[in-house]
Amino acid sequence: MSTAMTRPTGRPRNPELDAAILAAAERQLGELGYARMSLESVAAAAGTTVPAVRRRYRGKAGLAAAVIGSLRVADLPPAAGSPRALALAILRNFHVNLRRPDAMALVGSLLTEERRHPELLEIFRERLAGPRRAMLRRALADGAAAGQLPASADLDTLVSMLIGSFYARYLATSEIPADWPEQTLRLVWPD
Repeated sequence: MSTAMTRPTGRPRNPELDAAILAAAERQLGELGYARMSLESVAAAAGTTVPAVRRRYRGKAGLAAAVIGSLRVADLPPAAGSPRALALAILRNFHVNLRRPDAMALVGSLLTEERRHPELLEIFRERLAGPRRAMLRRALADGAAAGQLPASADLDTLVSMLIGSFYARYLATSEIPADWPEQTLRLVWPD
């Protein structure tokens, strides 16, 4: 077999350019919003061409989806250990993902674009918020089943209270303490 048949076609992608495109798109999505972000302006800010951006993403929506996906800097923890330990690990994961620079500004942009482009907020819900909420709900349900939380606890309300406290605190002060996960969980589920 010749080497020409086993090599992939074209040049290998430049990971530095990939990162530059994603960073430029994230800045523009956060600062300008989806409507004013364009492939042309992202390409210019990344120091490349529109065809180079199009080779990586299927248009502006695909690029925005990649930016939203990049908010996830830490994967969900494995579902191991006690239910309380898992709940704490999920809150820590949430904390790490949304404390990264400009993550909350990007969430604000998604909320701003909700009427014109509801699919962007839906991507955030599907890829980041939804899986964390579902896993946290399971941990709380396991805690209630083990008698560590009241069996009558409204799990959806508890999940919203735990995660919602992050957003509320950020809106009030823009500062989230490093021990936010521990402080927050302790209020509803003491050690």
